[in-house]
Formats: sequence, C-alpha cells, structure tokens
Amino acid sequence: MLKGIDPILGPELLSILRSMGHGDELAIVDGNYPAENHAQRLVRADGLRLVPVLKAVLSVLPLDADVARPAMRTRNVNAPETPDPIHIEIEAALQTHLRADQIEIAHGATFYDRIKRCHAIVATSEQDLFANVILRKGVVFHPN
Repeated sequence: MLKGIDPILGPELLSILRSMGHGDELAIVDGNYPAENHAQRLVRADGLRLVPVLKAVLSVLPLDADVARPAMRTRNVNAPETPDPIHIEIEAALQTHLRADQIEIAHGATFYDRIKRCHAIVATSEQDLFANVILRKGVVFHPN
C-alpha cells in the first residue's frame, strides 16, 4: 500500500501510467469489450466497475491541455441522443477534471480504430453496455 494512491491502482497499472508520454492514450473498457484482441498492453481490472477505475486513474494522470478534447466516451448506439446512467456517471467523473465540451462522444469504427492505437487498455468487469473511455495523457508542469 502507498499513501495517497488509490489501492485500485496496482503495480502493473501504475507502471503503465508512469511509462506513458505526453499524447499517449489509455482506454478503460467494459467487460464486453474485446480488450484482449485490441490491446498493445492489457491490464486486467477484474471485479471492478469502470467508474471507480476511471476515478483512480484520474487521481494521478494529467489530461492533455494541448487538445480540445482529451477524453472520449462511447454512447449507446440504440439510443445515441440519450445518455445511459453509466454515461452520466462517466461524465460526472470526467467533469471533475474537464469541462463538458472537452469530452468527445463516439461509437463504432471511430472508437474502435482509436482504441487500437492506445498505449494500453484497462479491462474492467463493468456490466453496463457501451461503457468505454479513452484518456489522453498530458504533462505535469514544473512549479516554477
């Protein structure tokens, strides 16, 4: 255990987050996502829901201030105009670090193509459908 570090962030995930550079992307996906087939690096977060993992990651990962939308989430393709409860939870977690207009919403090929280029994928056991997020890493600025 470490002080100030959410225990959800195990050694493997912390190592991956630390190894990411500015502009690298991390995907956090639901239990139905084909993470094994799409991941360059895969971290299993079995037994965990997506939002607690997202909050833990956001507690240590700076988001990219050099792009308009450093976060992307999926939407329900069957009701694209109405966010599901999980999407409202995801947006609430993201909006502790971003404005609403900095969150891109996508689905299908657009999302799949981008996620395949991610530095790593964190596969949760989230049972809600279309519960997937991509985060773009920023920089930690020198205090001077």
